[in-house]
Amino acid sequence: MKNILVPIGTSANSVKTLQYAIDFASSFGSKLYIMQAFTLINKAGNIANIEDIVAKSTTDQLEGILSKVDKKGVSVTKAAYNGDVLDGVKAVDNQYGIDLIILEPKTIDIREEVYLGQTSGSIVKKTNIPTLIVPEGNTFKPYKTGLVAFKSGIVKRDAILDPLVLLKDKFKLNLNLLLVKTPSYTAEDLEINPTLKKLSNGLQTTENTTTFEGVLEHFQENQPDILIVFRRKRGFFTKLWEKNIILKREFRCSIPLLVLSVKK
Repeated sequence: MKNILVPIGTSANSVKTLQYAIDFASSFGSKLYIMQAFTLINKAGNIANIEDIVAKSTTDQLEGILSKVDKKGVSVTKAAYNGDVLDGVKAVDNQYGIDLIILEPKTIDIREEVYLGQTSGSIVKKTNIPTLIVPEGNTFKPYKTGLVAFKSGIVKRDAILDPLVLLKDKFKLNLNLLLVKTPSYTAEDLEINPTLKKLSNGLQTTENTTTFEGVLEHFQENQPDILIVFRRKRGFFTKLWEKNIILKREFRCSIPLLVLSVKK
């Protein structure tokens, strides 16, 4: 986990999210990249170097946020991107090779009923980079217990599990697996990937309509410090693949949520 990206939005919680990311990066000796996107529409008569001016202003804003946190010796690189946030994420990834994205659920959307806003939702939906979603109110501390929820034990590439391997090794994380048998399950789905099984401290099987309902039913008895799910088109965030915004009435999580994925 060498390179971690934190997209910075306009939320008042940005400083706390950045501090969380720095504390997390410090544990792994990771480099941190913070990025803020801006949109500049070119019109006739614009000052020739207007993009440089706006980029500098954006970088200054990032520096202002950075001045409010304890960097703890972590290397932090600032990036201002002219364009869509998602394109900015991809550009930073192409340049540096990002291993993990850390973001808050609502990087821009301020509506109280929203869990994943338009920006954060699109990042989770449209990138193949593992993403750690940190709800407001969380401060980083080593995870002691984790719950991995899934409806199929099939993991096509073991590289998807790399973040779990690192968390397990670093924090001696106690990982419990929750296999949710949905109505459409197959016998193959019940076969747990050997690497995932080796990482776990226990396996629980439940029958529910969706993985999400299985988590709701068994969350309290597990009381995890972190919830882990897989980025699948018909997985935990089924509705996320239909839209970028996720409302709290559809999903609410007060602990960090790690969405596992792997670059193509």
